[in-house]
Formats: sequence, structure tokens, C-alpha cells
Amino acid sequence: MSLINSTIVQHQEEGREQLNVLERTQEVIYKALKELGHKEEAYELLKEPLRLLTVRMPVKMDDGTVQVFTGYRAQHNDAIGPTKGGIRFHPDVTENEVKALSMWMSIKCGITNLPYGGGKGGIQCDPRNMSFPELERLSRSYVRSISQIVGPTKDIPAPDVFTNSQIMAWMMDEYSRIREFDSPGFITGKPLVLGGSRGRESSTAMGVTMIMREAAKVVGIKIKGARIIIQGFGNAGSFLAKFLSDQGAKIVGISDAYGALYNPEGLDIDYLLENRDSFGTVTNLFKDIITNQELLIKPCDILVPAAIENQITEENASHIKAKIVVEAANGPTTLKATEVLTQGGILIVPDVLASSGGVVVSYFEWVQNNQGYYWTDEEVENKLEKILTTAFLNVYQTSVNKGIDMRLAAYMIGLKRMVEASRFRGWI
Repeated sequence: MSLINSTIVQHQEEGREQLNVLERTQEVIYKALKELGHKEEAYELLKEPLRLLTVRMPVKMDDGTVQVFTGYRAQHNDAIGPTKGGIRFHPDVTENEVKALSMWMSIKCGITNLPYGGGKGGIQCDPRNMSFPELERLSRSYVRSISQIVGPTKDIPAPDVFTNSQIMAWMMDEYSRIREFDSPGFITGKPLVLGGSRGRESSTAMGVTMIMREAAKVVGIKIKGARIIIQGFGNAGSFLAKFLSDQGAKIVGISDAYGALYNPEGLDIDYLLENRDSFGTVTNLFKDIITNQELLIKPCDILVPAAIENQITEENASHIKAKIVVEAANGPTTLKATEVLTQGGILIVPDVLASSGGVVVSYFEWVQNNQGYYWTDEEVENKLEKILTTAFLNVYQTSVNKGIDMRLAAYMIGLKRMVEASRFRGWI
């Protein structure tokens, strides 16, 4: 097979995988709307984003050549308010992935009662192989390409995979130049000095910690002394490991893109944090490493997939030994695996609930930008805890009352307000 043909086959396979992510999301949305008693027209409205913009961006590289990048911005539904969601820089970004992620953001906003619909953006690139000047030019080009459909009252971006506060700062500056006025509320996840919120960088992990504590209560586990495995040691995974370790939990396993570490006696999290590189890689410093898949089936009380999609599948779900699975990553568990785990008595805290802390604190940042008044760390944490505790209890109680898993319960709660707003607007 030629190089060109093999590349085409590879892209077709990747496309099918991402299509499956979208189809899985649509399947749960359909079940949730049916459980809520809504007609087919509600599903037709919500099964795809209202808007999807595809852009092509020529960027001059440091060596003088021009590379053309493909980017996307999806806006799932704005019946309740402006759309909200991150921008990821990753070589595997696809149209269907961005669509599905925007739909998940809608669910997150519905669960946490935020005045938003879901949005998501992405650029096909590998930032690990790009210089700072190249990343800046790409970031500014993306904002210029999507500027007509985004803004503080339209669609508010934020950081996601391989993007950070510096990239958000470049994007905010470019948008402010285009609009000819300062627009801190256009984007969240900014540096503090440019209107960022305290607690934003660690908000996803902080939220997972709060949700995990509530899940542990209903199962009868104490966080102090609990054996926890965290698959993924990037931004969310590393902060989470630190938070839980400081609370007395025993982190027995972590992983990165190159392998995993497992020690039933517990790992030295402070040492790992001090020695990891900027991409969260640390396992290359050790000889006795195992694979990510081997880590997932090791004994523990709480398993946290905090890496990428489709990690717990029908093939390995029956071998999971945890009592609770808390999905800090997007889509780490397939629907078949969800059934297997639920039948096995394992409590699954779905991604749309577990990782909602990030969008909640992004909302806080937007509110602070609009008010011109900024909160302390303590205020942010207290407000976040109140919202997430309420959200968990609503989802858990719905799952118990209706005899369904927490994923379906979360989708039901997340979609309810959006359908109601769409009906009031006369869309359905």
C-alpha cells in the first residue's frame, strides 16, 4: 500500500472513531429526551449543533514557509444564552469530535444551571512541534477567522487540550483589536492580570475532587486513605493527584502518554509533580512501568480516567476493580462499558458532571469581567462547591428514583432547560 493510500485509510479509521463519539452522544440524547417525554422534533433540534464553522488558516512558519491549518467552531444551542466552550489544539481534531464536545458542553451547562448553551472549537495542529511565535500567529489567525460568530454575548471560548492562559491572552488581544475596544469577557481562562479568575487553572480538578467526595459519601468510602488511580497526569490529572494526596488519599497509580506507574503502597505525588515536564510526562524517568490499559484494571477504590476517549470498553470493563469510576476525561467510557460497570455495581460519575468545574469557574470569570469586580480564592471555591454539590445530588437522586445510570440521569437534567427554552422561543 502506498504512503498516500495508507494515510487515507488511517484518516478514514480516525473519522469512524470520532463519528462513533458523535453517534454515542446522540444515542444518549435520544434516550434522555424519550425518558423526559419529548417528541421527535426536540431530538431533531438537539442531535447536531445549530452552527458549525470550518475555517482554513494560512500561517507563516519560522522557516519562511506557509502552512495551512484547518479549524472549527461549533455552537450547539443558544436558546438559553450565549454558547460556551474550549478551544483545543491537537493533530486529531475532527469535525465530528468538535460537534460532540459542543453537545457535552450543553449538558454540563444544563446540569450546573448556567445561562449558556454548549460550544467548542479546535484546530488540527501539533503545538508540541511549534514555536511560541508560530502558536501566536495561529491563535490570532483563528480569532480573525471566527470573529463574526463569537463575542461576550454570542460565544465565549476558553482553554482546552494543549491550550493555556497565554493562548487565551493572544486571542483576547486579537479580538479587542478587531472590535476596537477591550473585551475581557470575550474569552475565559486568561491570566489574572488580564481579567482571569482565581482558581480557573485548577478548577476542573477542584471540581472533580468535590464531586468525588460526594460520590464517595453515597458509596460509603472515605477519601482519606482511599486507594485512587488517575489515568492521565496533565493539567487536570496532576492537580487532582495533588488535591487528593493532600486530603490523605493514597494515589496508587498514575499514567501519561508513554506508560503508567502503579504502587499499592502509594506514589510520591510531590516528587512526580516536581519532575514531570510541561506536557505532564514523568513515566520516562522510571524503569518499572506498565501500560495505560494495565493500569485501568489494577485494584483500587476509585478509578479516574483523566486522559482521552474510549479507555474503558466492553472488552476491559468486566476487569475493572474499582467501586467508583469518576470520568475526568471526555468520553472515556463507551456505552456498552457503562452497562457492564453498572450491572457490576460500580458507580459511574459521568464526564458531563465530573468535569463540569471548569465551565463553572469560566462562568465566574465571565461574570467578574462583566461586573468589573473580582473575587477571592475562597469566594470562588465556596461558590463552586455549592453549585457542584447541588448538581451531583440532583443527578444522583434522579438516577436512584428512576432506576437508571447516572449518565442518562445527567443528560436528562442537562437537556431539560434547553428544551424548555427552545419551546418558549417557538423553535419546537
